[in-house]
Amino acid sequence: MGSFSIWHWLVVLVIVMLVFGTKKLPSIGKDVGNAIKGFREGMKEANAEQTLQNQQNPQNQQTLLNENQTQK
Repeated sequence: MGSFSIWHWLVVLVIVMLVFGTKKLPSIGKDVGNAIKGFREGMKEANAEQTLQNQQNPQNQQTLLNENQTQK
């Protein structure tokens, strides 16, 4: 029940090629790649905004740390 072997992945690849065809696979890969890239950029922006907010208001960060410690 561990991880998938190479044979499992080959079967999945063959099924995907049969369903979508070889002409659509590059465009599907490109779309998935762009979606992942957009997600990563969004995460970076969210982290940058959070860091900026924490730098502007360090008291708020200390309050959140104290609340997290009292909940444990």
